[in-house]
Formats: sequence, structure tokens, C-alpha cells
Amino acid sequence: MTENLTHRQKMLTFAGILLAMFLGSLDQTIVSTALPRIVADLNGLDRFTWVATAYLVASTALVPIYGKLADTYSRRKIEVVAVCIFLVGSMLCGLAGEFGDLPLLGDGMTQLVVFRAIQGFGGAGLFAMAFIIIADLFPPAERGRYQGFTGAVFGTSSVLGPFLGGFLTDQGTNWIPGVAGWRLVFYVNLPLGLLALWFILTQMPALRPRTEPKPLDYFSALLLLTGLGPLVVALQLNKTNYPWTSPLTLGLLAVAAVSLALFVVRSLRHENPILDFGLFRNNVFRTANGALFLLGGAFLGIIIFEPLFMVNVLGVSATKAGVSLIPLSMGVVLGSLLAGQMVSRFGNYKYWMIGGLIVLLGGLSLLATMPATVSYRQILTYLFLCGIGLGPTMPLYTLAIQNAIEPHLMGQATSASQFFRQIGGAITASVLGAILTFTLAHSLPASATPVTPTAQKTVVSEGPALPANATSPAMREAFSTAISRVYLFNIFLVVGGLLMTLLVPELPLRKTNAPGSAPAPPAE
Repeated sequence: MTENLTHRQKMLTFAGILLAMFLGSLDQTIVSTALPRIVADLNGLDRFTWVATAYLVASTALVPIYGKLADTYSRRKIEVVAVCIFLVGSMLCGLAGEFGDLPLLGDGMTQLVVFRAIQGFGGAGLFAMAFIIIADLFPPAERGRYQGFTGAVFGTSSVLGPFLGGFLTDQGTNWIPGVAGWRLVFYVNLPLGLLALWFILTQMPALRPRTEPKPLDYFSALLLLTGLGPLVVALQLNKTNYPWTSPLTLGLLAVAAVSLALFVVRSLRHENPILDFGLFRNNVFRTANGALFLLGGAFLGIIIFEPLFMVNVLGVSATKAGVSLIPLSMGVVLGSLLAGQMVSRFGNYKYWMIGGLIVLLGGLSLLATMPATVSYRQILTYLFLCGIGLGPTMPLYTLAIQNAIEPHLMGQATSASQFFRQIGGAITASVLGAILTFTLAHSLPASATPVTPTAQKTVVSEGPALPANATSPAMREAFSTAISRVYLFNIFLVVGGLLMTLLVPELPLRKTNAPGSAPAPPAE
């Protein structure tokens, strides 16, 4: 599909795709530091967690559907639609509450939650389509060096988001009189998104599917959405207010289980399923996605709980806790770029996967054994080490999957890898929050107030007042113990990911994207 493209055309298309992916990744974190001001302006304290949850639910549930659409219609059309939906959602988020209560949408905070979901519908495409289009532009033998940049983009945006959100919220009012600074957190997407759209429309080829397109199975798509949506919501609910045994949580999980079971049955019987379950017969697809599921949780566990340790154990400010994530991001960028370049030059992606996970285990072991007296600089070193180990997980597992799959299934296979990473993170974050809460409940002094899983995200982004004895030795020791157990669980996740990685077959990297070029995995 791209054989006649010049190198310049490929690189301009690549630049547009990375810019679009950057926007989608940035919006997962940029809102966190703006939330206190948003809540104050829109009077929505009771719904503030849904601003993030709405985006997460939409951007997770739509990923497999985008993959199927990419195998059915022109990749360029799908990418343009995703960017446009994202930009419309961004504009609407910035306008939330400007015109008072609206019919069906209610007050400004409810409007923002709905508009964030619209943003997420577009954001899902920005993630999924980036890896799919890169696979079209470059054959597997060359793809590693380019997919390494996706890890760099993701790592950079994860850290840049909170700082940019805080900066725009604090300074934006001085730039545009009468406009609340937090609205610029959403408006900043518009010029960057339009630039990405220009690249895509003017430089990107159509990238049409290689096979005759068939109509999308809309009923399967509905079952998938009604399964994944309630599942992610149930995992994100504050378990202090809605424990696992509460009617709401159990009801959501029941709806998710029934819908997903019906989705599997429908997919196995339909001639054109959203996700071809025959992919799971491929040894590379199955084992690599299993590893991604576990490692996605390990990555999120570090990002969420390390700042909590900084604030409640070392007693640093929320800003300094946020700064501490920069070495992690730098490590991810370096590890991703290095692994991508080395695999494109020498092949043997499996060695780099295993090597990265061994380094990650070393970094996590240091984090899991930190005493309450550990220094700030020591933690930065441990985080950098974890980042180096995490870096190869961004591009190489997806590369291995794409290399083993026939091009006409590339969209489904690639989006599945993104989906398993994201859903693994959502499930693991909930489990880790439960571990933290349980450990604190048995470790904190009786007069202290435990921090809930929801509050753990708020501590860093909003810096709320902690209990009066938060800096007491007993309090610091309790948090140190609890977070050490969280990291210990993370170690088990990475060990599981390593065992799955050992089962991933090492296949020669294809030098072409031609149909029938995928190497056959070894017999099971």
C-alpha cells in the first residue's frame, strides 16, 4: 500500500501520526492538575473523578472497534474521523458551563463529563491508529526504530501533561481576559490537532484495506461497548463508597460479564467479527498480549503510587512529587528509542524484551525495599532504572505481534495489543488500590484517617490537607509499608510478564508488508 511513497512522504505522515498520538496521550494526564479549579468553577466536587473516568472508559472501549474499522476502510479516513472527534470533544470541554445548564446535559460539570467521553471516543483512535499506520509505512525489519518514538512520545506526555495543565490553569487567565485558565487545557488541543490534521490530509496516503471490505457488525460493537464500559467504570469506582460487594459494583460487573460473554459467542459465529478470535491461535499474539496485560498494570502502578510515597513518607510537596516522575519518563524514552534502534539494526527483539524486564525487576526490587528514610535522589535513580526497563515494552511487543500477523488483520491485531495494555492497567490499578487500603487499615495509628484509592490520585494532583499526624513517624512508616507491598505485587506482575515473554517465539523480522509474508510461528 505504501511501496510508491517517498521517504519524505512517509516521514511527514509519521510526524502527523505522532503529533495526534501525543495529543491523545497528553489528555490522559493534563486535566489532573486543573481539576481543583474546574471543580471550584463548575461546583462539581461530587463528580470530579468522572472527568478522568469518562475519558478512560471511552478511550479503552473503542480501541478494538477502531482496529476493525482500520481493516475495513481507508486508514486515512479513520484517522481523520478520530482526530475530528477528538478536536470537537476538546472544544466542547472548553465550553462546558459557559452557557449555563443545557437540556439533557444538565449543569457545567455534567457537560464536562459527557464531553470528556466524546474526547475519549476520538482519543481511542489516536492511540490505535498510530501503531496501525506505522505498520503500513514501514516493514517489520525497519519498524522498530520508528515505533521506538511512540514510546518516547508516551513517556514524555505522561510527565508533561500535569505540568502543562497546571501552568495553563494558573497563567492562562492572564493571556485571555475573561477566560478561565483551565479552559485552555482543552483549547490547547485545537491548534496542535489542526496541525496534525493538515499533515494527515496532505501527506498521508489513503492506505485502503487489502481485502474487500465487509459491513461492520454493529451488534457486536454494541455488545463490546456495553461490556467494557461497565467493567472499567466498576474498576474505577471509589471502593470506600462502593465496595466490591455493593449493589452498584456487582451490577456493573454482572452487565459486563453478560455482555462480554455474548460478544465472544457472537464473534465466534459471525463471518466478519470485530475481533477475529482465530488470532489467539497464533502463539506470538497470545503470549505477547498476555505479557502486555501484566506489564500495563506494572507501569501504571509505578506512576500512581510513587508520588504518594513522596508526599506521605518523605513529606515533599505535590509539585516536587510530580517532578520526581521525570527520571522515569526519561528512562522510558531512552529505553524505547534504544531498543527500537537496536532491533532494527540487529533483529532479535526477544532479547531486548527480556533484558528490559530484568532491569525493571531490579528497579522495582529497590522500590519495594525502600525504608522510610530513603533519600529523594535515591528514588529518582530507582525510577530511572525502572524507566529504562519499561522502555522496550512500548514498541517491541506490538512489533512482535505485527510481524507474526498477516497484513489484512493488522488493524485488529495491533489494536488488541493496545487494548490489553490499557485494560490490564485499569484492573491492576484497582487491585493495587485495594492492597494499599487494606495494608493502611492495619498499619495506621487508630487516630489517623486512611487515604483511599481515589484519594491517592488526588494527593499528588491537588495536594489536599493530610491528617494532622501525617508526618509522624508512625504515619510515615505505615505508608512506607503499604506502598512497599504495592511494589511487591508489581514485582509479581513483572515476573509473570517475563514468564509470558519467555514463551513468545522469536521470528525473523519481515522485510516487506506483502500479503502472505508473515512467518509461520513454530508448531505448538
